[in-house]
Amino acid sequence: MEIKEYINQNKDRFIEELFSLIRIPSISSQSEHKGDMVKCANRWKELIIASGADKCEIMPTKGNPVVYGEKFLSKDYPTVMVYGHYDVMPVDPISEWKTKPFEPIVKDDYIWARGADDDKGQSFMQAKAFEYMVKSGKLKCNVKFMLEGEEEIGSGSLYDFCKENKELLKADIILVSDTGMIAADVPSITVGLRGLGYIEVKVTATKCDLHSGIYGGSVANPINVLCQMISQLTDENNHVTVPDFYKEVIELSADERKLMAKAPFSEKAYLEETGATELHGEKGYTTIERTGIRPSLDVCGIWGGYTEEGAKTIIPATASAKISFRLVPDQDYTVIIERVSNYIKKIAPSCVKVEVKPLHGGYSYVSPLDMPAYKAAEKAFTKTYGKQPIPTREGGSIPIVAGFERILGTKSILMGFGLGSDAIHSPNENYPLQQFFNGIETVSYFYEEYAQIMKK
Repeated sequence: MEIKEYINQNKDRFIEELFSLIRIPSISSQSEHKGDMVKCANRWKELIIASGADKCEIMPTKGNPVVYGEKFLSKDYPTVMVYGHYDVMPVDPISEWKTKPFEPIVKDDYIWARGADDDKGQSFMQAKAFEYMVKSGKLKCNVKFMLEGEEEIGSGSLYDFCKENKELLKADIILVSDTGMIAADVPSITVGLRGLGYIEVKVTATKCDLHSGIYGGSVANPINVLCQMISQLTDENNHVTVPDFYKEVIELSADERKLMAKAPFSEKAYLEETGATELHGEKGYTTIERTGIRPSLDVCGIWGGYTEEGAKTIIPATASAKISFRLVPDQDYTVIIERVSNYIKKIAPSCVKVEVKPLHGGYSYVSPLDMPAYKAAEKAFTKTYGKQPIPTREGGSIPIVAGFERILGTKSILMGFGLGSDAIHSPNENYPLQQFFNGIETVSYFYEEYAQIMKK
């Protein structure tokens, strides 16, 4: 039986199995969901065994457990390790959801739920492609599964897990479906990911909140001060002003920029997708360059004072912000965090106390176009979509991918099927059924092609 027929005969079961994962609110950033993390890991174990693995176990870490499974066929076969994550982002603001985030539904040929794409939907494609290859007798690769529960909070425990289990995790390539495509009809393979640095800044002005009438104008307002400090982090050209922020950034040649420009881009579609009124970013670079080869700095959250209904006339004692920066090759996130932190403290006025706390980070990653796994993925996408995929660099980060290379010495191939309209990390996350099914088909072809290439 060919893969398309297998998908068609089993699609209802596939969807219901995926829904059994999505219904578990495995939000790693919220401590009240600790039990849900274990519950989701156990459900993954059941599904991996049912898909054809020889064994699967829940392995403890300092944080959330890792689900590890494997199928060994022959020492003469290449080994593919599938990586994914079972944790999801928080659902706030819940009022903006049109459906209940953990009660998945299919509507208008889309799956609607938190985790529909990122990363339960995409990881589950891997399990079903593996299932088909096992049941059809076509699998000529040894396969390992490693699913973690902390990707959305920086994969903190996975680095030590990898260091402690190097022998167990040996593989020829790591296969990841946690990225996206240019468009549903424009297949692409992600060959670069930006790195990430994330900090929290706290500004304190007084020992407690003060009456804004009695004290207004006589002491510093930390919200005002914090906003003024944030405004100094970028200039009028949206260029980051932190000293040496760009010191290690490699400037692409004119020829390399021309090659990037060949990727199709519609400004109108981009604006419709985002809801923005116009493009905005670092002067002198295109939108594709701004999100692929240039670093950036963004405030991800800011709070302080009174924010509930009605008025409360106070000068708050503190104000805080979470700030992230996306990084490109040769930028060390630990160095950049230090530079940004030092600059923030330097520009702070003496009337306030400033604390900067690093939260997490990761290195950028680049995947060579000449490695066997890329060639296999290229052929697999071409079989499914009828056209050759375009290599792209993605603005997002999967910090552990660079960690795999540094710790395990293993490259990754990033075969993602998400679309920009999937609203990952946002209310109303969704995933087109066709992309879900196409992903299962393409990954199945990848196993066939990779086994052939590695055999030669």
